[in-house]
Amino acid sequence: MKVLHLDANHELLLNQLDALGFVNSEDYASSKQVIESKIHEYDGVIIRSRFTIDKPFLDAAKNLKFIGRVGAGLENIDCDYAKDKGVYLISAPEGNRNAVGEHTLGMLLSLFNKLNKADAEVRKGQWLREDNRGIELDGKTVGIIGYGNMGKAFAKKLRGFDVKILCYDIKDNVGDNNAKQVSLSEFQKRVDIVSLHTPQTALTLNMVNSEFINAFSKPFWFLNTARGKSVVTKDLVTALASAKILGAGLDVLEYEKASFENLFTNEMPKALQYLIKAENVLLSPHVAGWTLESKEKLAQTIVDKIKAFVIARS
Repeated sequence: MKVLHLDANHELLLNQLDALGFVNSEDYASSKQVIESKIHEYDGVIIRSRFTIDKPFLDAAKNLKFIGRVGAGLENIDCDYAKDKGVYLISAPEGNRNAVGEHTLGMLLSLFNKLNKADAEVRKGQWLREDNRGIELDGKTVGIIGYGNMGKAFAKKLRGFDVKILCYDIKDNVGDNNAKQVSLSEFQKRVDIVSLHTPQTALTLNMVNSEFINAFSKPFWFLNTARGKSVVTKDLVTALASAKILGAGLDVLEYEKASFENLFTNEMPKALQYLIKAENVLLSPHVAGWTLESKEKLAQTIVDKIKAFVIARS
């Protein structure tokens, strides 16, 4: 099989596929139009988030048998059309779930202890101890929305704390020893912290809006290490300004491009200006799953799944 690699990944991906007998080609710079003109030559494609694999691309890929996405989600691929054409889809949420769990916990503890604010002040020579008095995680109820690979990884990281963990998911019976699955109404009554771990789908697009936020009984802390377009930023800002949301840790933003590699495409929106200035908001550039270890694990997961796919076909 001939495989076209559209993004650079850990070297083991190329090396192991080569050892398995695949013919690997790399093209990290050509335009989508150029790629479409030659994609018919390939049996497989490996991509991160360089561009969208849509209907015209899939129509041009007449011999395509699989697409490997080195990441957790498949929203940059027209999955329904790919499946209709018999193309097998591979993702690797197992590869970076631990990194996401650690990053989410780090954001939460940093928010609770005002570490970003305190660090900036000390660097300016300000020693404001009372102003930076933190709060403790113990005794809180943590709510996880989306209890798949990422949600479960975050719950696992919380096991060392004296907290209650609730989860909400559209799938039934996903709760485990680390988190009790509850209805959305019970979730919104009880939690002190909300952590989002859902994929980007039609159901999750703009899910966290004013109506959703105001349905919570208590003010709460909000974490998003999932997808930016699941949150209506202006509604989040309104909730932060009114203290309905006490603080937010955001690894993703709705203003990101589809490739996740860039943010600022036009003039900075007012809502984003607010987030950048807010002391109770922590921002990172879509790197929750972006560790040295996860880079290797993501690549290994893709190799293992391609190998299983080929064996199943033989």
